[in-house]
Amino acid sequence: MRRMLFTMLLVMATVAGSGAAFAQGEEPTVYVIKQGDTLWGISDRFLKDPYYWPNLWSNNPLITNPHLIFPGQKVKIYPDRIEVEPVQPAVQAVKAEAPAPVPPAPPAEEVTPARTFLVGGGAGFLLEKDILPAGYIISTYQNRQMVGEDDIVYTDLGRAHGAKVGDRFSIFMNLGTISHPVTNFIMGYKVIPLGTLQLSEVEEKASKAIVTKSFMEIGPGSFLMPARDRKREVSLKASPWELTGYIIDTQTGNKTISAGDIVFLDLGSAHGVEVGHMLYVVREIVPDQQYVQGTIDRLPADVLGALVVVETGEQTATALVVKSIDTIYLGDRVELKRNK
Repeated sequence: MRRMLFTMLLVMATVAGSGAAFAQGEEPTVYVIKQGDTLWGISDRFLKDPYYWPNLWSNNPLITNPHLIFPGQKVKIYPDRIEVEPVQPAVQAVKAEAPAPVPPAPPAEEVTPARTFLVGGGAGFLLEKDILPAGYIISTYQNRQMVGEDDIVYTDLGRAHGAKVGDRFSIFMNLGTISHPVTNFIMGYKVIPLGTLQLSEVEEKASKAIVTKSFMEIGPGSFLMPARDRKREVSLKASPWELTGYIIDTQTGNKTISAGDIVFLDLGSAHGVEVGHMLYVVREIVPDQQYVQGTIDRLPADVLGALVVVETGEQTATALVVKSIDTIYLGDRVELKRNK
């Protein structure tokens, strides 16, 4: 019930705009922004909902930088929303008969720590270049079609390839080429991690291995690369760049996307994108020309959500969707905003 009330109030506040009247007698808590505060942290601290902040940013024209707000800026915290006051320009003091009383300083609070995201080992990526695998799974125990953790498999890695007992490898599946939804340019091969294995017996040209971890079902034909820990913690990082790109594919292949999904972008390290950069998913709004007076080609874009880059290639990146205000689709545009 409380969540439903929150949603109704948020919708009414959004429709009414920034000048909407508050409930009579509603007194907000006033908080003064300090160095290092973020919209994520403020939403988490006061509304207990860190995923509220993209709504706050997208519906508040006073916030031009969605990563940081200005120290000294005031925010009003209501039970269902947060409102940011504009930064007031310095005003020259006017001589008066008696000085105005100085309001007491707000109590000191700890600065919100940097937000981090835990990325599991099952996040895929786009393989942009033809990289030769270390080897392949050529058979499974009792010729099973699919195996998982603790099962036995056989590989084409042997002493002739430098393999030895105890070597660990990551297992991958190549799902084929991915083309850009706008340009149709081939961006690379979609690669999905399936798990890891460890060699237990090694012959001259083959080996026996045990699957030590599985994210998905594993079968013959899966390729192997030297193991590395793909489970990691990603911290948000400010960007000196402003870029525009597109969501070119999803890990699941679904065309509709929501929070928690893994997506692939047409922006990579060659464009200045780094792990930890946050991008915003936007969609252009086309005006209905029958109601337009004069020439209006476009309206302010809608903010649909936010995603964090968790891995980069040269021309592409893997990202985790951390917020979806509305349904996100394959081919939607993304923006990387510069810290100003």
